[in-house]
Amino acid sequence: MVKNRGAGTGLSQAVLFCLMLLSLPALIRAETGADRFFLMGDGRIQIKNTHTGEEVSVTLVTPDGSLNEEGLTRIDQVFGFRTKKKGEHISPRLIFMLDYFSDLVAPGRVINLESGFRSPQYNSRLRNAGGNVARTSTHIDGMALDFNIKGVKSKDLWAIIKSRNCCGVGHYGGKNVHLDSARPRFWEAETSKVRTGESDYNRRIYLSTDYDRYRAGDTVRLSFSAVSDFGFGIKRNIAFVDDSEGDNTVATAEIRHRDDADCVMIRDRETSRFIYLALPPNLPKGRYRIRIDFCQRPFEQMPLSTVSNEIELLSVFPTVIR
Repeated sequence: MVKNRGAGTGLSQAVLFCLMLLSLPALIRAETGADRFFLMGDGRIQIKNTHTGEEVSVTLVTPDGSLNEEGLTRIDQVFGFRTKKKGEHISPRLIFMLDYFSDLVAPGRVINLESGFRSPQYNSRLRNAGGNVARTSTHIDGMALDFNIKGVKSKDLWAIIKSRNCCGVGHYGGKNVHLDSARPRFWEAETSKVRTGESDYNRRIYLSTDYDRYRAGDTVRLSFSAVSDFGFGIKRNIAFVDDSEGDNTVATAEIRHRDDADCVMIRDRETSRFIYLALPPNLPKGRYRIRIDFCQRPFEQMPLSTVSNEIELLSVFPTVIR
């Protein structure tokens, strides 16, 4: 997958208009219990599974500003994600991104879900059958979907999402667009690198937070995606950095774990999805990333560390004025 291909020429006027909207600064006001995510639409979303016919129309946030757990559970069902068994939802960051972009291009229209959650076994079957499916697909981690919206050109939608540099977005030439809440990157059919082995040996392992915005002292849930092989360790002491490469450490903290080991072993998918830490109470307001260093790496090709998506630390949460 590549990050530096041009978007091409000949974009429709609708795309150019949306790109102009994306460049406008957000108007926000501070308010307790407000928006947890950088990208949010109107908070209402309608999704239909094109295979099962299941459909859901829900609000994502309750009147008090908290996430609508019942609504997210209904979305999980449409995605084919067993919430109670997994102990988590389809990535809320993904759903709020989806709400944001769908409102941008086609407010109020149904989002047609072509592919949602895939079990590792189902993902392997698709791959073995010759599908254009990554071994470490973010669909496995409940962080991705392939979708379309009636009346919206898929290549235009791909270009709009790509311009935001927020997430993973792919287009294989058909009517569907792939969207995920992992590392920002983009690709087309000829640049997808699905069967090149690029993600083997945990080379593309990625760290995500549950939200984008936090207050000092909050608990952050961290999770790994794009894991090709389990049986690696993470150092208990983590770093808060203010650069995308993870070189400039601003503060440190310790992940919570049942033992005092300096190297915490990640032996299975469940363990990799539930890593907790408390934000340092003296960490200044601002934007940061979280760096985790690896220990007991099973492969020399595996990176020494990985850096999360950007988060923002606030004294209070902002609410977007709509």
